[in-house]
Amino acid sequence: FMGEGLLWLAGGALEGLFIGLAWLAGQVPAWVPAEVPLGYWCVSLLGAVLLLLPKGVPFRVLGWPMLLLAVFPPRELVPHGQIEVVQLDVGQGQSVVLRTRHHTLLYDAGPRSGTFDLGARVVLPSLRKLGVRELDIMLLSHADADHAGGAPAIANGMPIKRVMGGETQGLPAFLGTQPCLSGERWAWDGVLFELWQWPDATNGNAKSCVLQVQANGERLLLTGDIDRAAERAFLDSPLAVPTDWLQAPHHGSRSSSSWPFLQRLAPTSVLISRGRGNGFGHPHPQVMERYQALGSRVYDSAEQGAVRLRLGAFTPPVVARSQRRFWRERLP
Repeated sequence: FMGEGLLWLAGGALEGLFIGLAWLAGQVPAWVPAEVPLGYWCVSLLGAVLLLLPKGVPFRVLGWPMLLLAVFPPRELVPHGQIEVVQLDVGQGQSVVLRTRHHTLLYDAGPRSGTFDLGARVVLPSLRKLGVRELDIMLLSHADADHAGGAPAIANGMPIKRVMGGETQGLPAFLGTQPCLSGERWAWDGVLFELWQWPDATNGNAKSCVLQVQANGERLLLTGDIDRAAERAFLDSPLAVPTDWLQAPHHGSRSSSSWPFLQRLAPTSVLISRGRGNGFGHPHPQVMERYQALGSRVYDSAEQGAVRLRLGAFTPPVVARSQRRFWRERLP
């Protein structure tokens, strides 16, 4: 009888523990450690060795702070005048992290379909892994679910100082989305940003808020889902200049990446964010032929995973699937 009572108490305690843990998991986001450079791992390993030495060994106590470097590594600062750009692998959608020395901007928040939310599953953990604790700006190119679907999860997961969008309708009111102001400019840590939006757009794709980023003379253009008509209007803007990095409009759709647009921008490299085997046929073969004719290097998330580059350094990017055991990491 006593044994049965003890088992009943143990079972009740475990049930209470699981209920409490489930509640806690719903209230507090999972802890995701920041990336740890190899040098910090080596220091932490030396710290572990020091702690295993017998008591009385000089400097043994220093093992604790050395060991903690593997858990709380110092954040790597981007050099002044440069910006780290990470195109995340979010399937048939888009999300790009832009991080200067002291500021972070998120361009699009990844897709959401029903309960399958890539904003919560990929974008938010990736931001934490990069050491980002708050966003200065979340810029949603437009309100389509493959670009803005993950925005609520990100807003619930970390502080955001300002939310901007090519469309304000169709987005949750609690985001407080401000409209994209064509011509707005600002500078962060020596990096220049400027917005453009077609004022005559009549649909969500064409209303996409376009962002140009310049760092040490190297340019990146993020275009959302603009179509050929919006591209023609863009050619009359001061941003229509040769560009080093172009985010392929509308995931490489046939309705975008028109020849006049590409000839003017002459992109050295192209970023394509899309899902493998998607039902839209992105990227379209004709679009790929145009990029090949220009000699542009194409980085496709469906083929190469996440892409990470340092704008302003004029160096090659790092792609996730060029790394050993890439499936273990969310980022390259």
